Amino acid sequence: MGALSVNITVLIRDFLYETGRYLLFMRQVFRKPEKWRLSVRQFFTEAGKLVLNSIPLIALISVFIGAVLVIQTSNNMTSPFLPKMYIGYMARESLILEFCSTMVCLILAGKIGSNISSEIGTMRITEQIDAMEMMGINSANFLVMPKILSTTLLNPLLTLMSFIVGLFGGYLIVALTGMIKVSDYLQGLRFDFNGYYITYSVVKTAVFSFIISSISSYCGYYAKGGSLGVGRSATKAIVMASALILIFNLILTRVML
Repeated sequence: MGALSVNITVLIRDFLYETGRYLLFMRQVFRKPEKWRLSVRQFFTEAGKLVLNSIPLIALISVFIGAVLVIQTSNNMTSPFLPKMYIGYMARESLILEFCSTMVCLILAGKIGSNISSEIGTMRITEQIDAMEMMGINSANFLVMPKILSTTLLNPLLTLMSFIVGLFGGYLIVALTGMIKVSDYLQGLRFDFNGYYITYSVVKTAVFSFIISSISSYCGYYAKGGSLGVGRSATKAIVMASALILIFNLILTRVML
């Protein structure tokens, strides 16, 4: 019992330390930029690198997930009393409520999170960040704020794209296999549509994107221990971001629905 209590105390102390350091890091990140022009330029650079480069991956995954959802729903709807249009309806609801926000962001936590953490971690290990600090530059603001803003503001567009591509994937499998009539699938997509679910999904994506970019930046910024430390920071960033996404998914679902 004594060893257990010591371990719990250490965990609580480490949690409070990391939380406090993260909050101080965020305060440093969101200070007023010294040169807005450089920050705006960096914003568009990060948008292309982190968001636009993710489009092919998200589109590929979404089209296959949409097709798989339609197949699974069709195989489980064996009752002749259920209209076939509910296959399209259930695929649409599954995509917009969970996959296009939560699952896409879990995927992005691996892709974007490792990218951000490795990039900033390498700059820390090679003392580039130290050089910026010696020149009087707020390195956290210059390096991190454009990443956070670009992903938080633009990743919701990836959610909308994923939703559309996923529905198209369902349409393709229906048209190619003939498991149900295309007209029934399209009717299900239009049936009892709730526009608020789009808002719910977009808000979740924005929150999750902030978590991914800020946590990954934090882990990379305080990386230490050479190249192995960069790898450890990337792994830590992915694990922490994924865990927080699941926690905040529960909170936002309870609050917004």
